[in-house]
Amino acid sequence: MKANRETQQLSIGYENYIKDKKRKKRNIILIQLLTIVIFIMLWEVLARLGVINTFLLSSPSAIVELFMKYLSDGSIFTHIAVSVWETILGFVIGTVLGLIVAIMLWWSPTLSKISDPFLVVLNALPKTALAPIIIVWAGAGIKGIVVIAITISIVSTILSGYNYFTNVEEEKILMLKSFGANKWQILTKLILPANIGNIINIVKINIGLSWVGVIVGEFLVSRNGIGYLIVYGGQVFRLDLVMMGVVVLALCAWIMYEGINLIEKLYWAKR
Repeated sequence: MKANRETQQLSIGYENYIKDKKRKKRNIILIQLLTIVIFIMLWEVLARLGVINTFLLSSPSAIVELFMKYLSDGSIFTHIAVSVWETILGFVIGTVLGLIVAIMLWWSPTLSKISDPFLVVLNALPKTALAPIIIVWAGAGIKGIVVIAITISIVSTILSGYNYFTNVEEEKILMLKSFGANKWQILTKLILPANIGNIINIVKINIGLSWVGVIVGEFLVSRNGIGYLIVYGGQVFRLDLVMMGVVVLALCAWIMYEGINLIEKLYWAKR
């Protein structure tokens, strides 16, 4: 009977812990939403009162009005589709290639020692400043934009992935070797499974890096896309268009990020 009571108390305590955790999560989401709403309302009120310069900062109502105009003729979907497609290409290619190179460096210590200084230098280079040169090499249009997105994300993926792979506990590797495991088995049975969480973090970071590369590329050569809207708005002094582009960009990046979060939750839920 005493054991049953202790079990019930533990069960009640665990349920209370879960409820408290869910309540805190709801409170955080509520605070985030309230912060956004208050910011938008304050922005609109200050714009209407003339406290802030609407020519420079526009206003939420003007941005919504312009968005509805682009929505009515369907042109906003074209710009979003172009940017999202370029981002997905750069994101997938950069992440996959980066992880493959990281695995190659883990596989060959000699190769990692040879390439280490070159990777450090490449990581330090300002890729966005080199974007015009990359456009000349890769060509204008979607090809050049995707290459910029790849170059921004691939080096950090290689360095992060290699660091994660080499920091797996040596004792576990030695244990597998003692059972006769070869390098491929160590990679597939230990290194990669142990770094699923780290790889997901790399993927999340690469979403933002890929968007940076795409927007920079669209600033230079594109005639469609969110980056084109932003730079065009600046050229014709339409700051409401610039702000609308920034808002749409933020929403697209957030949706992609939340998509990765959903995949991560589904993955861990099945474990």
